[in-house]
Amino acid sequence: MLKEIFSNLNRRKVKVFLIFLACSFVIWLISKLSEPYESRVTFNVNYSNLPDTLLLTKDANNTITAKLKANGFQFLYYNLNLKGITLDLSTVQENDSKYFVDALQLKKSLETQLAKSTSLIEVEHNLLYIDLYKVAAKKVPVKPRVSLQLSQNYFLEGPLQIEPDTVILKGPGVEIDGVTEISTVDLELKELSSDFSQELRLSMPEQIQNSELSHTKVRIAGKIVRFSEKVFDIPIKVVNLPEQFDIKIFPNTVAVVCKAAVDRLRDLTDKDFEVIADYENARASSHMLLKLDKKPENVYDVKLRENQVQFILEKTK
Repeated sequence: MLKEIFSNLNRRKVKVFLIFLACSFVIWLISKLSEPYESRVTFNVNYSNLPDTLLLTKDANNTITAKLKANGFQFLYYNLNLKGITLDLSTVQENDSKYFVDALQLKKSLETQLAKSTSLIEVEHNLLYIDLYKVAAKKVPVKPRVSLQLSQNYFLEGPLQIEPDTVILKGPGVEIDGVTEISTVDLELKELSSDFSQELRLSMPEQIQNSELSHTKVRIAGKIVRFSEKVFDIPIKVVNLPEQFDIKIFPNTVAVVCKAAVDRLRDLTDKDFEVIADYENARASSHMLLKLDKKPENVYDVKLRENQVQFILEKTK
C-alpha cells in the first residue's frame, strides 16, 4: 500500500517537473527568438518589366543572397517559407553586351519587399549580372478562331470583342518577321441566345520555337440580341434618265424588310433607306434592276422583296 502511494507521488513529481521543464524551454526559446540576429538569406528572383528588346536565357540566374538583421522569428519564417522577391528590369544597364543591376537598385528592391522588422545590411554582389540577349519585337493582331451557331431569331450585335486585340511577339528577327497574326485555339459555341465571354489560349505558329508572347490568353466576348422584323415601303428613285424623257415605273415603291433588335427598329424611319433604279442598266424587256443604295447601321439584315421594276419611257414635248 505504502509503495503504491510513494509510486503515485513520484509520478506526479515527474509530470510536474516535465511540465515546468517544457515551460522553461518555451520561455527560453521565445526569449532567444526575440533577440536580433544577423544572417544571410537566399531569395528566389522573379523578373518583371523586361524591355521588349530583351529576353532571359533559359539558364538565367534566379537567386540572390543578402545579409539581413532581424529577430529569430523572422529568420524562422524565412527558413520555413518560400522566399521570393521581384526585380524590376525596366532600368537594366548594359556594358560590353552584358546586362546588370547595380547594388543601389538591388537594395531598393529588397528593402521595399522585406518585412518592416527586417533590416538589409548588404547584398552579396555589387552588381547582379543577368543572362539576357537582344531580340526583335513586333505588335501583331489577334485572330479569333470562333465558330458561332445562333439560336433562331438571334444575331451577334457588332463585331467580336477581343481583349487584348493585339499582342507583342518577341524573339529572333528571322523567326518573327513572317508572322502577321496570332490565332486563338478553336472555339465552337452552339445554340447561342445570350451574351458570352470566354478566355482562350493563343496558339503559337509552328515555326516559332524561341520566341514568346506578351500574353498567352485573350478574352473573347460577344453580345447576342434577339431580333424582330419590320417592313418599310420605300419610294423608288430613278437615276441616269436620258434628257428629254420621262419615265413611269410600276410600282413606284418597294417593300424593304429590315431585321434588327427591337429597340433599334423603333428608331428607324423610311428616311433611313434609299432604293434606286439605274436606267443605264435597264433590260430590253422594259425592266430595271433595283438596288438598295442606303441602309441603316447596326441592323442584322436588310432585303428588298422585289429586285426589279417595270417602266415605260416617254419622250417629253
